[in-house]
Amino acid sequence: MTLRNSSSVTEFILVGLSEQPELQLPLFILFLGIYVFTVVGNLGLITLIGLNSSLHTPMYFFLFNLSFIDLCYSSVFTPKMLNDFLSENVISYVGCVTQLFFFCFFVNSECYVLVSMAYDRYVAICKPLLYTVTMSPQVCSLLMFGSYVIGFAGAMAHTGSIWRLTFCNSNIIHHYLCEVLPLLQLSCTSTHVNELVFFIVVGVVITISSISIFISYALILSNILHIPSAEGRSKAISTCGSHIIAVALFFGSGAFTYLTSSFPASMDQSKFASVFYTNVVPMLNPLIYSLRNKDVKLALGKTLRTVLS
Repeated sequence: MTLRNSSSVTEFILVGLSEQPELQLPLFILFLGIYVFTVVGNLGLITLIGLNSSLHTPMYFFLFNLSFIDLCYSSVFTPKMLNDFLSENVISYVGCVTQLFFFCFFVNSECYVLVSMAYDRYVAICKPLLYTVTMSPQVCSLLMFGSYVIGFAGAMAHTGSIWRLTFCNSNIIHHYLCEVLPLLQLSCTSTHVNELVFFIVVGVVITISSISIFISYALILSNILHIPSAEGRSKAISTCGSHIIAVALFFGSGAFTYLTSSFPASMDQSKFASVFYTNVVPMLNPLIYSLRNKDVKLALGKTLRTVLS
């Protein structure tokens, strides 16, 4: 079936974070710095993992994909966001829907990559003797393929439901990117089906991801408590520390954003809250996984010595 849209709106205006002219340049400088740090950090981690054979393990395979996703989804909207600080913040209808699709695709995929990383830590701590067999390259590739497929399905559901709407009058999006709920507010046709699709897809993603990660760490904690030595317990906990921080930041900020956006009066609040998981979290992830990780530090030192020698 071919999706058609009879909308008379051919472009949208993104309000952005602030409509005050005196704040545009400071905000541009701030978010340009965040974006440069995000690109350099994630691209650096991708390159480091690719160049060092010592990091060619399941854990770093997942981290490689996490950095790739963070790099991609921050690049879906940040260049446009930066441009809007300095010029007219207009986006075409097709461009808006395309941005929405790729944003949903990468965000949904990241949720399941974090689930795969939690499963990896569970196998490493609870079943170390079976780790090589259980987390074989085929299994890791299948987990990543599944993450991207589910991310694609979620993005198609969101995009398809938006595409069927009609936009007649207002074309002003009170956000800095094309998100589902701000777009629904502009439709001149019924959005009940769209709202249902939105909350089902988001609810399923958050519920399945959260429960899977919670179960993994409940089993990990149970196993750690049975380790006799304090040193052994400390070592086991340290291998999970970075992932726990990344999960807490991503799911915490994401859940807060979508929960507050459920209330129209809180739309501005949710817009500012979304900055954290769309801009700040992709910037922090490379730091979290490098500063707390001895293997990454050793690989970085080795790479730098090779390049400088």
